[in-house]
Amino acid sequence: MARQFHSFEKKFSERGLWSKLSRYAKTAGKEVVEKVLWLYYAAQNPQTPRWAKTAIYGALGYFIFPLDAIPDFAPMLGYTDDLGVLLAALATVSAYITDDVKAQASLRIEQWFGSKAP
Repeated sequence: MARQFHSFEKKFSERGLWSKLSRYAKTAGKEVVEKVLWLYYAAQNPQTPRWAKTAIYGALGYFIFPLDAIPDFAPMLGYTDDLGVLLAALATVSAYITDDVKAQASLRIEQWFGSKAP
């Protein structure tokens, strides 16, 4: 599964991720942002193995890449393809989405949205 994300791994950058999230978090919605943050914080954990980080960075690269299957600005559908890629990556690396990762994401979501993630 990690191979599927490999082509987008090189598209990932922290600057690109935070830039996209700061501009489009509310448009993407809590569910998408939560999944992005789970993956991001899991990748920051030194215990997460390289193969898992490859899958994570590939999914995050797809998220920040401006040209994808469904343009992000498309009403109601724009982030559905991104969510699908994020969910596939989460299924692949679920063992590394720890309570600590979820807590870090929840704090960030609360800052952006004013309440905890669903």
